[in-house]
Amino acid sequence: MNEFSVQGNHLHFIVEAEDEKCLARGIQGLTIRMAKALNRVMGRRGKVFTDRYHARTLRSPTQTAYALRYVHTNYQKHMTKLGQLLPAGFLDPYSSATRFPDLTQPPRTWLLQTAAPAPS
Repeated sequence: MNEFSVQGNHLHFIVEAEDEKCLARGIQGLTIRMAKALNRVMGRRGKVFTDRYHARTLRSPTQTAYALRYVHTNYQKHMTKLGQLLPAGFLDPYSSATRFPDLTQPPRTWLLQTAAPAPS
């Protein structure tokens, strides 16, 4: 996983994968691991995730930059909808914008390495 954002009822990830099959297996493994951990914390059993993931292939540096900005600022969008304003420069503590070196991988592909910051 390269970038992420954790919201109250959904997750956003930007990941690099060799192909669709590798992506599907990686997401499946991640959701199983997360479901087991969440069930353990909540003292319950059973299905945790009701929906399957939605994948979008990023094809240009500009599209990738917009996706990165979306993931890193998704919390602000949700807080604004709730009527809460956040200070300028606020970094979501539940996203890779605040850097979690043990949870993320540096980019391996040209596309993520060259994505320029998206215009605001």
